Amino acid sequence: MFDIKILEDKQVTTIQAVATIEAMIQRQDPWTSQTIGDLLEQDSISLMVVTDNSANELIGYCLYQLLFEQAEILRIGTHPDYQRQGIASRVFIRLDEALKANQVESLLLEVRADNTAAIALYEQQGFTVIHTRKSYYQTAHQPAVDALIMQRIYN
Repeated sequence: MFDIKILEDKQVTTIQAVATIEAMIQRQDPWTSQTIGDLLEQDSISLMVVTDNSANELIGYCLYQLLFEQAEILRIGTHPDYQRQGIASRVFIRLDEALKANQVESLLLEVRADNTAAIALYEQQGFTVIHTRKSYYQTAHQPAVDALIMQRIYN
């Protein structure tokens, strides 16, 4: 059984667990526990965490920012051992509840154009591409990759 909740306290062990997953899945540019902790000092930024109750371990997260009627997912991820089990979809359900309670009108996110699995998930969740940042992701000795800005509107 999985538990999804918005982190109320900023425990160092929880932030470190998020950073560990981040390093596994964001190989080009992982955020460190220091970066995540610094972001969480801002009142507009929240962290939703997913725990596997049977293993008592953190297995997913969603770092997001809420500014008036608009929200943005800054980072979202699931531990590789738990991917393709519907966890991200459950995170979106819980996130929707939190955002609707705050009267959010739209949700934004950015994704690499070559991340087809993530794009498929986001499209399934009702996101559409609203802008492309050409050659946004630059990696040494590799072709640049576009960034897609995706948005979901709440009615």
